[in-house]
Amino acid sequence: MNLFAARRRPRLHEVGEDPDYRFTLANERTFLAWIRTCLALIAAGAAVTSLLPELGSPESRSLLSLGLLLLGMTLAGLSYRRWDRNERALRLGVALPATSLTRLLAGGVVLVTLALVVFTAAGSR
Repeated sequence: MNLFAARRRPRLHEVGEDPDYRFTLANERTFLAWIRTCLALIAAGAAVTSLLPELGSPESRSLLSLGLLLLGMTLAGLSYRRWDRNERALRLGVALPATSLTRLLAGGVVLVTLALVVFTAAGSR
Protein backbone atom coordinates (compact mmCIF):
# COMPACT_ATOMS: atom_id res chain seq x y z
CA MET A 1 0.00 0.00 0.00
CA ASN A 2 1.23 3.46 -0.91
CA LEU A 3 1.53 5.68 2.18
CA PHE A 4 0.86 8.80 0.14
CA ALA A 5 -2.33 7.44 -1.45
CA ALA A 6 -4.39 8.09 1.69
CA ARG A 7 -3.21 11.71 1.86
CA ARG A 8 -3.68 12.47 -1.82
CA ARG A 9 -6.37 15.01 -2.57
CA PRO A 10 -9.05 13.47 -4.79
CA ARG A 11 -8.90 14.50 -8.43
CA LEU A 12 -11.41 17.11 -9.44
CA HIS A 13 -13.57 14.78 -11.52
CA GLU A 14 -13.74 12.36 -8.56
CA VAL A 15 -15.38 14.96 -6.29
CA GLY A 16 -19.15 15.44 -6.09
CA GLU A 17 -21.29 15.67 -9.20
CA ASP A 18 -20.86 17.48 -12.49
CA PRO A 19 -22.26 21.00 -12.09
CA ASP A 20 -24.19 22.86 -14.75
CA TYR A 21 -21.61 23.43 -17.48
CA ARG A 22 -22.37 27.18 -17.53
CA PHE A 23 -20.96 27.54 -14.01
CA THR A 24 -17.86 25.60 -14.95
CA LEU A 25 -17.35 27.79 -18.01
CA ALA A 26 -17.90 30.97 -15.97
CA ASN A 27 -15.32 29.75 -13.45
CA GLU A 28 -12.89 29.10 -16.30
CA ARG A 29 -13.49 32.57 -17.80
CA THR A 30 -12.76 34.13 -14.43
CA PHE A 31 -9.55 32.12 -14.16
CA LEU A 32 -8.50 33.24 -17.63
CA ALA A 33 -9.20 36.88 -16.70
CA TRP A 34 -6.86 36.48 -13.71
CA ILE A 35 -4.23 34.96 -16.00
CA ARG A 36 -4.52 37.92 -18.40
CA THR A 37 -4.00 40.25 -15.47
CA CYS A 38 -0.94 38.25 -14.40
CA LEU A 39 0.49 38.39 -17.93
CA ALA A 40 0.00 42.17 -17.99
CA LEU A 41 1.84 42.52 -14.67
CA ILE A 42 4.67 40.30 -15.90
CA ALA A 43 4.92 42.24 -19.18
CA ALA A 44 5.00 45.51 -17.24
CA GLY A 45 7.72 44.13 -14.99
CA ALA A 46 9.80 43.13 -17.99
CA ALA A 47 9.23 46.50 -19.67
CA VAL A 48 10.17 48.68 -16.69
CA THR A 49 13.89 48.03 -16.91
CA SER A 50 14.19 48.61 -20.64
CA LEU A 51 11.45 51.11 -21.47
CA LEU A 52 11.79 53.49 -18.54
CA PRO A 53 15.49 54.42 -18.52
CA GLU A 54 14.78 57.89 -17.10
CA LEU A 55 12.81 56.65 -14.11
CA GLY A 56 14.85 56.83 -10.93
CA SER A 57 18.03 54.85 -10.50
CA PRO A 58 18.78 51.44 -12.02
CA GLU A 59 18.22 49.94 -8.57
CA SER A 60 14.78 51.52 -8.22
CA ARG A 61 13.78 50.29 -11.69
CA SER A 62 14.99 46.81 -10.78
CA LEU A 63 13.01 46.91 -7.54
CA LEU A 64 9.87 48.06 -9.34
CA SER A 65 10.35 45.42 -12.03
CA LEU A 66 10.91 42.69 -9.46
CA GLY A 67 7.77 43.74 -7.57
CA LEU A 68 5.64 43.55 -10.71
CA LEU A 69 7.12 40.19 -11.72
CA LEU A 70 6.61 38.70 -8.26
CA LEU A 71 3.05 40.02 -8.07
CA GLY A 72 2.23 38.51 -11.46
CA MET A 73 3.80 35.18 -10.58
CA THR A 74 2.09 34.99 -7.19
CA LEU A 75 -1.31 35.88 -8.59
CA ALA A 76 -0.93 33.26 -11.34
CA GLY A 77 -0.36 30.51 -8.80
CA LEU A 78 -3.10 31.69 -6.48
CA SER A 79 -5.59 32.13 -9.31
CA TYR A 80 -5.21 28.46 -10.23
CA ARG A 81 -5.81 27.53 -6.59
CA ARG A 82 -8.91 29.74 -6.59
CA TRP A 83 -10.21 28.11 -9.78
CA ASP A 84 -9.72 24.64 -8.28
CA ARG A 85 -11.40 25.54 -4.97
CA ASN A 86 -14.36 27.13 -6.77
CA GLU A 87 -14.75 24.15 -9.09
CA ARG A 88 -14.71 21.74 -6.14
CA ALA A 89 -17.33 23.85 -4.34
CA LEU A 90 -19.52 23.82 -7.45
CA ARG A 91 -19.20 20.04 -7.72
CA LEU A 92 -20.11 19.61 -4.05
CA GLY A 93 -22.96 22.13 -4.13
CA VAL A 94 -21.52 24.28 -1.34
CA ALA A 95 -20.88 28.01 -1.09
CA LEU A 96 -17.89 29.35 -2.98
CA PRO A 97 -14.89 29.92 -0.71
CA ALA A 98 -13.73 33.43 0.10
CA THR A 99 -10.64 34.76 -1.63
CA SER A 100 -7.98 37.32 -0.85
CA LEU A 101 -6.81 37.62 -4.46
CA THR A 102 -8.59 40.91 -5.03
CA ARG A 103 -7.05 42.38 -1.88
CA LEU A 104 -3.59 41.18 -2.94
CA LEU A 105 -3.96 42.62 -6.44
CA ALA A 106 -5.30 45.94 -5.20
CA GLY A 107 -2.57 46.22 -2.56
CA GLY A 108 0.12 45.33 -5.09
CA VAL A 109 -1.13 47.92 -7.57
CA VAL A 110 -1.24 50.56 -4.83
CA LEU A 111 2.36 49.77 -3.83
CA VAL A 112 3.58 49.86 -7.43
CA THR A 113 1.78 53.16 -8.01
CA LEU A 114 3.30 54.66 -4.86
CA ALA A 115 6.74 53.54 -5.99
CA LEU A 116 6.16 55.15 -9.40
CA VAL A 117 5.06 58.39 -7.73
CA VAL A 118 8.16 58.43 -5.54
CA PHE A 119 10.53 57.60 -8.41
CA THR A 120 8.90 60.17 -10.69
CA ALA A 121 9.02 62.88 -8.02
CA ALA A 122 12.64 62.10 -7.23
CA GLY A 123 13.55 62.16 -10.93
CA SER A 124 11.90 65.56 -11.54
CA ARG A 125 14.11 67.33 -8.99
